[in-house]
Amino acid sequence: MKLPAPDPADIAGLDALLSDDEKEIRSAVRQTLDAIVDPHIAEWFEAGSIPDVRGLAKELGSLGVLGMHLEGYGCSGMSATAYGLACLEIEASDSGIRSLVSVQGSLAMFAIWRWGSEEQKQAWLPGMAAGELIGCFGLTEPDVGSDPANLRTRARRDGDDWIIDGQKMWISNAPFADVAVIWAQTDEGIRGFIVPLDSPGITVAEIKHKMSLRASATGEIALDGVRLPSDAMLPDARGLKGPLSCLNEARYGIVWGSLGAARTSIESARRYAIDREQFGKPIAGFQLTQQKLVDMSLEYSKGYLLAMHLGRRKDAGQLRPEQVSLGKLNNVREAIEICRTARTILGANGISLEFPVIRHQNNLESVLTYEGTVEMHTLILGQALTGIPAFA
Repeated sequence: MKLPAPDPADIAGLDALLSDDEKEIRSAVRQTLDAIVDPHIAEWFEAGSIPDVRGLAKELGSLGVLGMHLEGYGCSGMSATAYGLACLEIEASDSGIRSLVSVQGSLAMFAIWRWGSEEQKQAWLPGMAAGELIGCFGLTEPDVGSDPANLRTRARRDGDDWIIDGQKMWISNAPFADVAVIWAQTDEGIRGFIVPLDSPGITVAEIKHKMSLRASATGEIALDGVRLPSDAMLPDARGLKGPLSCLNEARYGIVWGSLGAARTSIESARRYAIDREQFGKPIAGFQLTQQKLVDMSLEYSKGYLLAMHLGRRKDAGQLRPEQVSLGKLNNVREAIEICRTARTILGANGISLEFPVIRHQNNLESVLTYEGTVEMHTLILGQALTGIPAFA
């Protein structure tokens, strides 16, 4: 039997790992992003804003990707692998758009879905799944990043109410969000609260002058004597287990999403190398350029195989947090190196927004840091390997 010619965009034949349903989901996401994001994303990145973010959120809600791996309450109930494939396609367009989807579904919505009461789920999740309500996740603080056990935001009881004081920093979606899941210290330990952002005592300021994730709004949330009813607290989340479970969901999406940025950069570099001529022939015909293309494709294929393995484990209920750290650490680190290598193939054109590579490279600098830095994931894996914690 004669085998078909290799597909330059899938040299390892990774498509064979997908079911027909998974391919259909991937295609639906790709077609939608091609239509509503790709024609505009360079302009949004350069401007540092999305003109109609609420319209975009509703489009993504109609597509079914907001909380798509959650069941009930208007959510799609798709598999973890299908959600990962969607993250890959979304980040192939831009990390900022994938951040919008991840913060909405894997952080804010997941926190309510996993730890909230039935009344809280009914009140918030359907509107968030449809993109009619936008959420954010308030864990990071100005002086607390990798050490969430030492949160300074404080919630205290006042009769039947809660009073929250504190400050949250680097909160994606905050400038346009309707609701935040805020984590705070209480006399009972760390607890989560559903906080409408139009509550008295809340000030949200957008963080400007970013050179990364420019098509994603990031903000600071200040809470000054914010009074909430007793039923604003997530009843089932106690201690660090609550916020860390949400971070693990978001990290899983990054394992896949970072590959999207890498894939777009590889394909952009490959096509450029075939079209660009120097010394009388395409630069794709030079050995050093081919080595770069091969190395990038090799690392992408390995990262995809790891993501697929983790997705199948998650669908089987067997995925451990340390394994998510393995995926996040490897795939983001390799994706950013792929983008840097692709940039060298494009030469001076590599820094132009006429091509997607520098945008993806800059975005991945943020992805490398959020949801756990390289250092933190290294220490998580180091403890798993040795049994000895080395965090302090």
